[in-house]
Amino acid sequence: MRREKRNENKENKDNKKVMSIIGFLISITLLSIAIILSMNDEKATREAKKNTVQYNQTANILALEQASTDLSKNINEVKNQNSVGKAAQNNISNNTSVNQKNNITVNQIDSKNNSKSDNNLDTKSEENHVKNETKEETKVKEQFIKPVEGETTTKFSMDGLIYSNTLQEWITHRGIDIKAEKTTVVKAAADGKIKAIKEDPRYGLSIIIEHSDGFSTVYSSLLSTEFVKEGDSVKQGQSIGTVGNSAVFETLDGSHLHFEILKDNEYVNPDIYIK
Repeated sequence: MRREKRNENKENKDNKKVMSIIGFLISITLLSIAIILSMNDEKATREAKKNTVQYNQTANILALEQASTDLSKNINEVKNQNSVGKAAQNNISNNTSVNQKNNITVNQIDSKNNSKSDNNLDTKSEENHVKNETKEETKVKEQFIKPVEGETTTKFSMDGLIYSNTLQEWITHRGIDIKAEKTTVVKAAADGKIKAIKEDPRYGLSIIIEHSDGFSTVYSSLLSTEFVKEGDSVKQGQSIGTVGNSAVFETLDGSHLHFEILKDNEYVNPDIYIK
């Protein structure tokens, strides 16, 4: 009995040991499994994170590439637009330049034509003016005679100055001075009417005769006007006065006739109109 009981106890102990070993092995196995699972989870997490990062990087790269492509397209479009704009601008500039050149050419041609036309008109106008003056001068020369015979000592000078011996300065001279002895008879240069007989403060005793066509004559530095009075009508060559030396501005020039011709109240050169 005892032997059987000891054997049974021994068997129980052996079973307990086996169970302990099995339990230990199971624990180790479970622990190993847990560790492996944990490691797998961590690795999976790392892989997931790594994949996520790679995905994000790839997405960013693709986005950058797309943005770069879009930017390149926009740049090309802008360049094309600029090229088109420049081409259009060049065309406009060329057209403007051509138009300006054409306008200049046309204007130059017009200017030349106008200049030629103006020159022709001026030439014709001058010719007509000369012809009219010639006719007028011819007509006038047939009307006016020299009022007294003698040498012309001082000429007409309204555009230049002459020296006055009496005033001792340079002055203009609006008529001519004809040298003659005192009391020499002065004659009317043309038909007309005695407008005035007066004492001029510069040219002394004077007679003014009105003629046709806007002409008038002045006879100054006279000694007397005994042959006519104001309002008288006179004929060419008719006696109207006598030569003296009454011109205050010309007393040192001796006895002479100061003779003037006016056309439309403007002084003209008597030498042109006296025949």
